[in-house]
Amino acid sequence: MSVNPLAPSWLRHPDDANALATNVWSHNATRSVDGELLIAGLRASEIVASYGTPVYVVDEADVRARARGIRAAFDEAFAAIGSSARVYYAGKAFLSTRVAAWMIEDGLNIDVCSAGEFAVAIAGGAEPARLGLHGNNKSISEIDRAVSAGIGAIVIDSVVEVERVAEAASRHGRVQPVRLRVNSGVHAHTHEYLATAREDQKFGIPLAEVEGVVAQIRGHDSLEFLGLHSHIGSQIFEADGFAEAASRLFDVHARLLEGGPVPELNLGGGFGIAYTAADDALPVDVLATRIAAIVAAAAKTHGVPVPVVAVEPGRAIIGPSTTTLYEVGTIKDVLVSVPEEAVPEALEGLEGQTAIRKYVSIDGGMSDNIRPSLYGADYSARIANRSSDADPALVRVAGKHCESGDIVVHAEYLPGDIAPGDLLAVPATGAYGWAMASNYNYLARPPVVAVAEGRARLLVRGETEADLLSRDAGLDAE
Repeated sequence: MSVNPLAPSWLRHPDDANALATNVWSHNATRSVDGELLIAGLRASEIVASYGTPVYVVDEADVRARARGIRAAFDEAFAAIGSSARVYYAGKAFLSTRVAAWMIEDGLNIDVCSAGEFAVAIAGGAEPARLGLHGNNKSISEIDRAVSAGIGAIVIDSVVEVERVAEAASRHGRVQPVRLRVNSGVHAHTHEYLATAREDQKFGIPLAEVEGVVAQIRGHDSLEFLGLHSHIGSQIFEADGFAEAASRLFDVHARLLEGGPVPELNLGGGFGIAYTAADDALPVDVLATRIAAIVAAAAKTHGVPVPVVAVEPGRAIIGPSTTTLYEVGTIKDVLVSVPEEAVPEALEGLEGQTAIRKYVSIDGGMSDNIRPSLYGADYSARIANRSSDADPALVRVAGKHCESGDIVVHAEYLPGDIAPGDLLAVPATGAYGWAMASNYNYLARPPVVAVAEGRARLLVRGETEADLLSRDAGLDAE
């Protein structure tokens, strides 16, 4: 075994560089007898022959099973403490009309953050009452459209929105249910969380101002106050951050009950998933049980009834279901000096020496997955069109854009014989891949395809050069 000193400490040298880590890949991703990647029974090469590369491939049964699993886990956990839960799919992760239909059919509500997401959810068959509208800067027209349609809840994010929503509801003869987003001062990420007196961010109302804003809400006959809303972060692997947030929120929740009903508490989403084999996300049933216990304990401490709890997972539902397929283009072996801080204790003495990092360039990049460039996010990869017995080599998967930071996979071990023309699969790309895609360098955004039982169907049509040119007003006829 040859461990490359340029590899990050979390990346293990694999016994088999073809193996698919079960915690990372969709449930129906396997290898065929001849070594090709299969997703829901369909060969990677067949998908590419029909739709080209890059292409996002959604394992339909996987995403729907995760949606039902989260709903069932929270239903069961909160029934056990004498309450109930509402699960909203966070549409910002990825939304299409068909995905919206899946979520509604599988018993979830949908959280939307813009007029566009609202329109997609409605076009997918969602009743407005099954939707919640989020956002720190909802326009007057967005508020009016949501209220007039009969949206189930609006999350008020600032004082000015109280009057805007109340006026719209009064004009349309409605009593609009609303939640109030609270800036709890708790921020969580993976296994760590930070609790401060006040967070410096654009979302929500500071805890100290909540009671005054709720009094304003209750002063309007056209508004119904549902409860507080909190979102503490993303990629959360533990329940500690939720415990701290719940403790802070229940302090206010209990006082608000003195002035009227507070039937709900929304704890947001941010449930983590595995992007690499080293990631250790909590099973959803364990997370739901722990959150329910946290809520029950906080309610008991404050001597108040357990509220209905709402949660808003997005990544945890759609993220692991999707794999992006690319074609490999150029490959370069780059000789790199080993920095001292990169050398683990077991490899001491290698600092200052050189090692090879293999750059594998693909026909996509930051235009279809911005997260590695934007957040430094780590992903995994595997050769998709074949398996190989070649010794593993440390690779960095790079995109084709004119940016040195255009990286899709920072570090991975792949068979050393990876070659131009191979298909490369990057798993767990369902959340914020297509949703944050761009046309940088005038690359067309890829299609999104759902696969189930050996068949594929288009969810979102891929763009063409004609689509890009159609928006260029310089080509309009005089």
